[in-house]
Amino acid sequence: MEFASVNDVKDRLEKAGYISSDVAATVVFLAQATNKPVLVEGPAGVGKTELAKAVARSTGRRLIRLQCYEGLDEAKALYEWEYAKQLLYTQMVKEKISKVIEDAASLPEAVDRIAAQEDAFFSERFIQPRPLLAALTSEAPVVLLVDEVDKSDPEFEAFLLEVLSDFQVSIPELGTKKAVHIPFVVLTSNNYRDMSDALKRRCLHLYIDYPAIDLERRIVRLKHPGISEVLTEKLVTAIRAIRELDLKKKPCISETLDWAQSLIVLQADDLTADLIAETLGVVLKYRSDADKVRENLKKIAGSADLKC
Repeated sequence: MEFASVNDVKDRLEKAGYISSDVAATVVFLAQATNKPVLVEGPAGVGKTELAKAVARSTGRRLIRLQCYEGLDEAKALYEWEYAKQLLYTQMVKEKISKVIEDAASLPEAVDRIAAQEDAFFSERFIQPRPLLAALTSEAPVVLLVDEVDKSDPEFEAFLLEVLSDFQVSIPELGTKKAVHIPFVVLTSNNYRDMSDALKRRCLHLYIDYPAIDLERRIVRLKHPGISEVLTEKLVTAIRAIRELDLKKKPCISETLDWAQSLIVLQADDLTADLIAETLGVVLKYRSDADKVRENLKKIAGSADLKC
């Protein structure tokens, strides 16, 4: 089901468990209307991948995910031949092959006769679709998530650009495969490396930063409806004070939600400086960052009006 307006995007994403900013909702609506991919950039943990999942849930589309990494090539992203299956079929039809070549006058003629049957062995029944081909050939519209595209090599990025430009691929043995339905494409990047200008020109761009305080409060309440308003307020204020420190990895909204869940599990009805110190392992992933927060604990507690 397509989005009718920007407000419709916001409403349906929220029902799917994702609170969107006006900017993000506008980009999603325009991407649907223009069939353009969306390149979503921003720090890890701010909800880039979750946006694609929410679009899939809110539109009733299947999500197809391509996880990028260094060394990813076309074969792993597009399709692979099932050689074991081809070999099995060859063994099963050995008698038929013998009949095809039994009256051949020479070896070249026998080879020519076998070559004339190669379409039987290089057909779609022996192809294992990978995410890109699966998205293009799906009988129903899908959401294609190309996750952490910045971790792939520039060569793969160039190939991906070609696919996204025409929404078609060429398979030497089968010919050109065009998209049955143009997928809704979301590419995410954590700025591991700069994306090419060519790819950025092809996409609509969306940068998701740490959420504003009001938005972060709403997200916490949406994901953890049982949390008290007092704890939510102190939690969000404390996490924002922690982000102001010079940390190796600042906590994102995913850490905020993990922290809220941990406090609920601990049955905490208030947030104190001691409780922050005891649960830093939920929020911070580096020892140096945890040490820095402990050094500034009084300052953080003061900003969030916590008990020391």
